[in-house]
Amino acid sequence: MMKEIKENSELAQLDGSNASATITVGVRRKRRAVLKDVTNMSCESNNSGYLHASKVQVQQVSQTESLEDSSIIGMVESQRSSPAMKSDKKETKQENKFQSVIGCRNCASPLPSGSNEHQMKDEAAVCEKLNHLGTLDAVSNSEDPQACTLYAHNIYDTNRVIELDQRPSTNYMEKLQKYITPIMRGILIDWLVEVSDEYKLISDTLYLTVNLIDRFLSQSCIERHKLQLLGVTCMLVASKYEEVCAPFVEEFCFITDNTYAREEVLKMEGEVLNVLNFQLSVPTTKTFLRRFVQVAQASCKESCVELEHLTNYLAELTLGEYSFLRFLPSAVAASVVFLARWILHQPNQPWNSALEHYTNYNASQLKTPVLALEDLRLNSTSCGLNAVFQKYRQHKFGSVATLASTKSVLSAFPNQTDNLNSRDI
Repeated sequence: MMKEIKENSELAQLDGSNASATITVGVRRKRRAVLKDVTNMSCESNNSGYLHASKVQVQQVSQTESLEDSSIIGMVESQRSSPAMKSDKKETKQENKFQSVIGCRNCASPLPSGSNEHQMKDEAAVCEKLNHLGTLDAVSNSEDPQACTLYAHNIYDTNRVIELDQRPSTNYMEKLQKYITPIMRGILIDWLVEVSDEYKLISDTLYLTVNLIDRFLSQSCIERHKLQLLGVTCMLVASKYEEVCAPFVEEFCFITDNTYAREEVLKMEGEVLNVLNFQLSVPTTKTFLRRFVQVAQASCKESCVELEHLTNYLAELTLGEYSFLRFLPSAVAASVVFLARWILHQPNQPWNSALEHYTNYNASQLKTPVLALEDLRLNSTSCGLNAVFQKYRQHKFGSVATLASTKSVLSAFPNQTDNLNSRDI
């Protein structure tokens, strides 16, 4: 008898068309306001400052686009010509790659292939310096089994390659999309932040959702009335990938005030997966931020909780900003740590040798994204799309959204010039 009851309950959960399941959804979840018309007029009355800032940011993107495209092409070509990307003599070249990635056993830092004795001495000096800082002990000897400390450096080296291969287009709004604008994208993501908070989804789900949206829009033109459908569908896919217990399809229909039927969401789900070739394992800003924050926490003596909340706040601010697609996720994560340390510990230098070693970014390379991030943070209070600001002004997050810095972060870059050509960011 108990077995039959159990089987019936499981069938009821699996049957999305069951009326009782829909009623349960309605009782368990609180109804939120449906996303309104995602047009420029929908936020014109109270977002004039945001619209002006967006126009300025689009102009800045167009000014730096040619410079960044050249660096991106150079980086991609170098990756394609690397031993890992060539099919001929595969086994021999992969062995050489693994030898270069393994590098120094003490600090888990990759050494270039064919390194000589002088290079090994330099690497040993870096290891000794990092050991002196106490960073290696805290990062490489973590007791967390999910940290994968023995081969974490290999994972992040691979992620740096994948983020180039799987990144969305940086100008799909101008070249492909005819019916939507960056403002509409910002409205959608601002609403999705509230949805993820309502359903208590983990942050990785939100980041993957935005990544799926941008990659889909980079390859397929979509009409305005289907933009919200795309948003909830991508969150459904991301939830299935990241969450232990993903919300039902009916819950995503319910959150849109049943604007879309279950069949429409499932049809869009198949379209999204086919366009993306089922490539869901992609590194996001959160992927790199988790590692970089760990390094930053190992080298600071103050409370690490506030640093973690502040970095999460700054990183989520970038999700709704279309202009930040020109920066790689790893560069955004490094810039977030840079600015967060500056806000909390100014006027001390926010970047050190340990962070430079683990992120592979120096301070001059982060100048452009850090300054863009500071402008975004300062404008977040006056912008009508402030779901992230309202979320992180709560006491449970330490009210980090209300923290103020008395000095501009520009002073942290004395006598430094932009170095975009040396590395794709």
